[in-house]
Amino acid sequence: MRADNSAVWCISLEIFEAQLAVYELALEPLEGAIVVTNPDAAGMISTKVYVDGKPSQKQVDEILASTADIVGGDVPEATIEQLPDIDWVAESQKALPPIVAGKFFVHGSHVKDTPPKGSIPLLIEANVAFGTGQHDTTKGCLIALTDLAQERQVNSALDMGCGSGILSMGIKILWDCPVLGVDIDEDSVRVALENADLNKVSGITGVCGDGYDAAEVSENAPYDLIAANILAEPLCYMAPALEKNLAKDGVAVLSGLLIKQQDQVVKAHEALGLKVIRELHLGEWATLVLSR
Repeated sequence: MRADNSAVWCISLEIFEAQLAVYELALEPLEGAIVVTNPDAAGMISTKVYVDGKPSQKQVDEILASTADIVGGDVPEATIEQLPDIDWVAESQKALPPIVAGKFFVHGSHVKDTPPKGSIPLLIEANVAFGTGQHDTTKGCLIALTDLAQERQVNSALDMGCGSGILSMGIKILWDCPVLGVDIDEDSVRVALENADLNKVSGITGVCGDGYDAAEVSENAPYDLIAANILAEPLCYMAPALEKNLAKDGVAVLSGLLIKQQDQVVKAHEALGLKVIRELHLGEWATLVLSR
């Protein structure tokens, strides 16, 4: 339980960069925004989790202890402090410049720049849902989708782990086909649909459900296109369900994985008869395009 719900609190800790993806997943129940620095010479990164309301020290300690058991090593020491009462939304927006990814110009309402000629503007505010377009995984997916739209037709699509809905909107704009966005987080689905309305993008259905087990997924299968920008381990685990719901000539765009995790994700899908037809590396992150 949280008190001081009007205040913003910050949880600070130091972890190894190689452990970041696991800690990010473990810290999700805190419903916070995670900000990290570049690694130092020892591979350590400073990690800060910003949350609304004072988090439970017991919950934080339990999350860190159980995660340390998984990744090995000592339990990170965490400090919890209340932040000054300022407009953190405005402050965070200053750190979110517009980006160009494929055919899209992704920006917040604070950006007054003129979109490049021929680009499609997408208004995405910093919010509780993952996917402002700033992360290299989101950029990679938008670039891959833009390239795919030049060479193949898509009549139905699934955005698995839709987050802010940025990929759902991109797919709908590129192909003008029905898009089903699924996320396990109810707030993410809400934000995704709000973003679609904000950008005047219709034809997107948002569902809160447990991945491919959501009833709506099988009801609308198979899909010509499945996009999943999540994490390497869930991608591997969900590979059989992806293959089951992908159309005979369908294509999948996967990201959320580090380049060093690419082989394990590829092997999980190759074992099911899927093959990589394109790969894109941005920073330390990989985006994969697969087909049968």
